[in-house]
Amino acid sequence: MNPRTSALDSLVFGVDIQSGDVRGDAPSYAVVAFDGEQFDRDVVSFRKLRRLIERETPAIVATDNVYELAADKDALVGFLRWLPDETKLVQVTGAERPESLSRVASRHGVPYGKEPMEEAEAAARLAAANVGHEVSAFADTTTVKVSRGRSTGKGGWSQDRYTRRIHGNVKSVARDVASKLDDAGLDYDREVTEKYGGYANATFTVDAPPTDIPVSQHRSGDTRIEIERERRDGIEFEPLVKRRDPVFVGIDPGTTTAAAVVAVDGEVLDVHSTRTADTAGVIEWLVDRGRPIVVAADVEPIPETVEKFRRSFDAAGWTPASDLPVDEKLHRTRDAAYDNDHERDALAAALLAFDAHEDQLDRISEKVPPTFDRDEVIARVVAGEESVEAVLRDLDTDESEEEESPDHDPRELTDEEKRIRELETRVERLESHAADLKETVREKDERIEEYEAELSEARREERREARERREVSRLERENGRLERERDEARERVDELEAKLERLKALWKLDHSNFADVSEGRDLVPVKVVEQFTTDAIERADEQYGLVEDDVIYLRDASGAGQSTAELLSAKAPRVVLRDGNLSDVADEVLFDRGIPVAPADDVTMQEVDELAVARESDVEAAIEDWKRRATERERERKTEMVDQIISEHRADGRGG
Repeated sequence: MNPRTSALDSLVFGVDIQSGDVRGDAPSYAVVAFDGEQFDRDVVSFRKLRRLIERETPAIVATDNVYELAADKDALVGFLRWLPDETKLVQVTGAERPESLSRVASRHGVPYGKEPMEEAEAAARLAAANVGHEVSAFADTTTVKVSRGRSTGKGGWSQDRYTRRIHGNVKSVARDVASKLDDAGLDYDREVTEKYGGYANATFTVDAPPTDIPVSQHRSGDTRIEIERERRDGIEFEPLVKRRDPVFVGIDPGTTTAAAVVAVDGEVLDVHSTRTADTAGVIEWLVDRGRPIVVAADVEPIPETVEKFRRSFDAAGWTPASDLPVDEKLHRTRDAAYDNDHERDALAAALLAFDAHEDQLDRISEKVPPTFDRDEVIARVVAGEESVEAVLRDLDTDESEEEESPDHDPRELTDEEKRIRELETRVERLESHAADLKETVREKDERIEEYEAELSEARREERREARERREVSRLERENGRLERERDEARERVDELEAKLERLKALWKLDHSNFADVSEGRDLVPVKVVEQFTTDAIERADEQYGLVEDDVIYLRDASGAGQSTAELLSAKAPRVVLRDGNLSDVADEVLFDRGIPVAPADDVTMQEVDELAVARESDVEAAIEDWKRRATERERERKTEMVDQIISEHRADGRGG
């Protein structure tokens, strides 16, 4: 990247993945830096992209899909935590249900191409024009923690003086932090843990982002300061600017109020349902998503609640000829996503209202020249029941006046102009009638205002209680998370304690300083296997570790087969002491592998806890005895083999 100039207030990075995948190895990214005039382009690795962001600190990092920068939500939270405080991450294609980049670029007149570098440039241009949603995982609440920078267990002088000094320094730094927060006029809550001589720690919960806090994170000597933003429950998408595009709205009133928003091109923008929000809350939700020009219901006549929404937006109303059946609602909403029947009914009403106005919208679009704001014309024609021509003349008044000439020759009006004149006359009559109706409406509105004034205080109280309930819910979720972490930590402690016990046992086996049993004798550790089975051998191996040259004691040697004997012989023990008799198969396998086997009664053993020890001399004697028996057994085997060969030879001679 080249050094930038500044045509915008700050720099915008457009980013699109060039090759690879963020979930795989070594993805590369197309990066476009845009300052309002110039474009700098480069292809970089993910690591270099992060270095660029740290060095340039752009105001916005824009992309068409944030999950090209993070493998999952946890990784995205980590990326947002790392991102400089001055930098926003923006998804230019929308929120949780993004559109295609080509469609967004086309709607806003931004050049678009399918190559990654062209998509990165389109993302940069859109973000610079305040198109898109900021991605956030953190609230505007920050925790500042002042704590000890070193342990109080050591010191160069008396431990009491050392501890008192550290706690005193923590208290001094905490007071300094509080003073700076007060000077900055920030609201905060403080919790301290008092200890001998001062504070062990002090935690400040500040209602501000880290950029507004006049304290920096550091560690110095006896104290340290840690700063961390409070994380939200999930990932949130906030629009860079509040859009006011014309939209169709469907309302399903009742105990659960549902609302649906559909764009003038028929796209479903959003659905919402609530049991707690009042009319004002739903209106606020709708205002954030556009400018309602038609408010629709799924029943006839229009319910009073829906009519109240219509009047609030000064929009046109729409209802079906008769109440919509469920099968028609299901069919019309089959391609849309919703969470419950209330949202389905609201969405069906909005979509069918769009269907009823679709031909009108097409005619309006055909008549509006490219130089006019099509959305403004649609809003005034559909909601205000004005003609397209009248709206265009109104919007083009200044231009028309400039085009007029005082020496213009009179001419005969065309049929179209005559028709326009007739319609204008009709409009004047209708406006006069509308004035009378407005006076009637004004009187009713005054009565409504009286009622609304009585309700305003109650609504404010209800909103305050709703905020308190949301905060209680958040704290309950946080408490649940902490309890789960505590339970996981306890389970981990139990696992580590069990592992420690096994390690202690292994240490006892592998060291010969058994002071409580040795009494000066030369002893050797014995590892006990309860039964001559595969499970028992594997369990002993897991608890103590069976390694080469171990002395193994089979407390019950009977019943083993070939595979079990082969498993034991693979451990290459020095000698196997047994209680009970081996099976012929197991005895043969161990003998063939050269594993000494001796009766446990021939060796003096003493058990210590779950372990055992034996005299080295007894073990050596048992091994020597096995070697003698093995030599004899081998000699007998060879003798039998020779006798068998002679017998077979004689038998062959007699047969010949």
